[in-house]
Amino acid sequence: MKWQKRGLIYGPDGSSSWARHSCLTPTPVLIGDIIRVYCGFRDGEGRSRIGFVDVRADDPSVVVAVSREPVLDIGMAGCFDDNGVILGDVVADGDRLRMYYVGFQIVARVKFLAFTGLAFSTDGGNSFQRAQAAPVLDRADEGLFIRAVHTAMPDKTGGWRIWYAAGSGWEPIKGGFYPQYHIRHQASVDGIRFDTTGDLCLPPAGREYRIGRPRVYLGEAGYRMIFTKGSVDGDYTPGYATSRDGVHWNRDDSQLGIGLSDDGWDSRHLCYPSVIHYGSRIWMFYNGNDMGVDGFGYAELIAH
Repeated sequence: MKWQKRGLIYGPDGSSSWARHSCLTPTPVLIGDIIRVYCGFRDGEGRSRIGFVDVRADDPSVVVAVSREPVLDIGMAGCFDDNGVILGDVVADGDRLRMYYVGFQIVARVKFLAFTGLAFSTDGGNSFQRAQAAPVLDRADEGLFIRAVHTAMPDKTGGWRIWYAAGSGWEPIKGGFYPQYHIRHQASVDGIRFDTTGDLCLPPAGREYRIGRPRVYLGEAGYRMIFTKGSVDGDYTPGYATSRDGVHWNRDDSQLGIGLSDDGWDSRHLCYPSVIHYGSRIWMFYNGNDMGVDGFGYAELIAH
């Protein structure tokens, strides 16, 4: 593949108290001739709430609308999502939208916990209501600190498949601690009830200590996954893998065809890419330096 970068699209200007900076994990959904990009907007304390940016589907550089309020706010004090929520995935589910989101909680003896919640929208994605206050993908031995869904896909049997990051450790780097995690898969009859153990898909390799944000797409040739990997050297860049069954993966990052810019907002990091089709065109939305503090940008697939 070969992608042509088209530039930064949107970042908060600091005027809103709930959206001071960042547009984390941009997740596009096609609504007619509009692409709605759901993101996590951070307040002055770094807590993320989920909102959206609407852009033209034929020219995503044109911003049509920005949510004035969060479509999903932080959770109730003491719950798993009381210190921020970011996007996992948004999927059509009959006449409603289903949102998997990652909730963060600050605890005393580790940096944070991050587990997966579920919310639904019945108004076209302008607001979401939690299905339950507890996580649908909670702590388990495979992921003591992190179990974060980033792709949910209905299957032909009427059930659901998910791909998620799971982690149980922390990597010490330059005096700080950063989460270790890997990518796993599960099937579920309803996308709400899950097992405590899933299939291992991709572990970190070489000097990597984390590999996550799996975005999985199904086509005629099988499954494709775009993910984000972090190394102890400070790299935070995307990778690519293919699979026949969605469980056993062949990784070849060189096939993705996009990398860091020489300078600017995505010159040090390029992370959390998510892809969407519009007619014959294919767009990728992604974050840049410092996990999207400047906002999100996009690229167009020009060869594959």
